[in-house]
Amino acid sequence: MQLELNPELETFRQEVREFLRASLPREMAERQHRACDPAVDEDGIAWQRILHRKGWSVPHWPTEHGGCGWSPLQMFIFEEECHNFDAPVPAWQNTHMVGPVIYTFGSDEQKRRFLPPIVRGDYQWAQGFSEPSAGSDLASLRTVAVRDGDHYIVRGQKIWTSGAHHSEWGFFLVRTNPDVKPQAGISFLLIDLKTPGITIRRIPQINGASHLCEVFLDDVRVPADNLVGQEGQGWSYAKFLLDHERTASSFIYWNKRELQKVKQIARREQLDGVPLIDTPVFRGKLVQAECELHALEWSVLRILAGERFQYPDTAVASVLKVHGSQLQQRITDLGTEALGSRALRMFDYEPMIRGDYPDIEAWPGYVHGRTAVYFAERAATIYGGALQVQKNIIAKLAFGF
Repeated sequence: MQLELNPELETFRQEVREFLRASLPREMAERQHRACDPAVDEDGIAWQRILHRKGWSVPHWPTEHGGCGWSPLQMFIFEEECHNFDAPVPAWQNTHMVGPVIYTFGSDEQKRRFLPPIVRGDYQWAQGFSEPSAGSDLASLRTVAVRDGDHYIVRGQKIWTSGAHHSEWGFFLVRTNPDVKPQAGISFLLIDLKTPGITIRRIPQINGASHLCEVFLDDVRVPADNLVGQEGQGWSYAKFLLDHERTASSFIYWNKRELQKVKQIARREQLDGVPLIDTPVFRGKLVQAECELHALEWSVLRILAGERFQYPDTAVASVLKVHGSQLQQRITDLGTEALGSRALRMFDYEPMIRGDYPDIEAWPGYVHGRTAVYFAERAATIYGGALQVQKNIIAKLAFGF
């Protein structure tokens, strides 16, 4: 068994590191290091534009649409090093969600119209899937789209729509046929969020951020040309998108970076004069988390290396999602435990980004954002598919229950 990367991949890693040292703005990395949820920050789009100048903005895409032609292991190294350097996440909903759906199922005109701006990072997309009565159970969604000549008239409400308040476009699941089984009546629409009839309201969050939104659609006229693929096939396109999201939701790179931050805290914070990392109980918790993270990482690497499993890809993706999201919570638990009473001071997201706290420099840098991250990751086992739903998927597809 080969447990080391070959020399060519290590050379590639050095190339990525040199690029990051030369191209990642220091202040951008610092904001990402401190912020509780940097993926919704404007830095994501700005960083994508920097990557575009290098030709690396969508390295995982097919080369005919702007991809780099990298191997899965090269992609793994690239993502890992970007996280190690605290680079922003480059417009995830653009590059990893709607983009692949468009180049896989969209029309030639949609590809010409939408893919180049996504590659360049011209604007942000929002995902309009969940509704007040349809979260993980998307088949029960009620937002309707009725065909009216060359348009659809869309009525309904979406919720938990990340970044909708600063997005120009959205990709929405809508019901176009109420007379068939629920999954068969859903379609995938691209909607300009400046269209009359759309109201966006931000939702305050416990971690101080407010990037989640409600989106109200009141008789919104959407050109029929914005329908992706075939009417009634939106459920299939959504499963395609969510399988990719859940595979990435193992959050290996994020978990590895956050575990290093916990170790940094544990080396500085003390218990009875002893660094916390040297106390048997806390060190044991760190070791257990690190062992589980290594096991998850090698599971992901086995998939990237092309190993085939006897279980459906959807079940495998759900397994990665379950373990990755649980590790996110466990690692952030350890971070707040290591801070002790310091964790009682939460630096709210937006003021922290602006540096508005008069005493912010009086607190060690490793304190900033830790409590906010802890609160944010309570949602890790919900977004992208709730934990209980993922376990049901595994039970049904892998074991036939």
